[in-house]
Amino acid sequence: MNHSKTEAERLAALRRYEILDTPPDGSMNRLAALAAKVFNMPIAIISLVDEDRIWFKSHHGLEVEQIDRAPGLCASAILSDEVYLVEDARRDPRTLANPLVAGEFGLQFYAAAPLTTHDGYNLGTFCLIDQKPRYLTEQQKAILQDMSGIAMDEIELRLAARKAAEANARRIAELEQRAAGV
Repeated sequence: MNHSKTEAERLAALRRYEILDTPPDGSMNRLAALAAKVFNMPIAIISLVDEDRIWFKSHHGLEVEQIDRAPGLCASAILSDEVYLVEDARRDPRTLANPLVAGEFGLQFYAAAPLTTHDGYNLGTFCLIDQKPRYLTEQQKAILQDMSGIAMDEIELRLAARKAAEANARRIAELEQRAAGV
């Protein structure tokens, strides 16, 4: 992510996709389930970071649909272009005070690759979570980044399809007006 871009610009980029609060999605759910299987993780989430919340487009192994943005790990992970990795949250100074770590949920492992738009905005993350410490190899980090790229490609394709459908509808309306002699 180009760090000279502002949070307001990032949020505007998020809004253009009109994806927040959309219904569950088969391809995103399959991708999160695949990540859980590939990495042998109990939880895989495709998240989008809004102003005050982290909304889960897909959440395998977790029934929650969103959490507060602060002190969410995804909000920290979008600040990096690399995989954001917490191998043992009980020993990582970035996470010791996090309620998901210190509280009853007991998060101990978190890995996230940013969902980066074609124009360089990190909208959210593709993340893996476990309640025990874990380690990712460089190859596994690369696979997680690839999966994040696939999720973002899906989001980009939906935007392009919506724009094409809107342009088509406008064109049909113009042709109908001409045919009616308006």
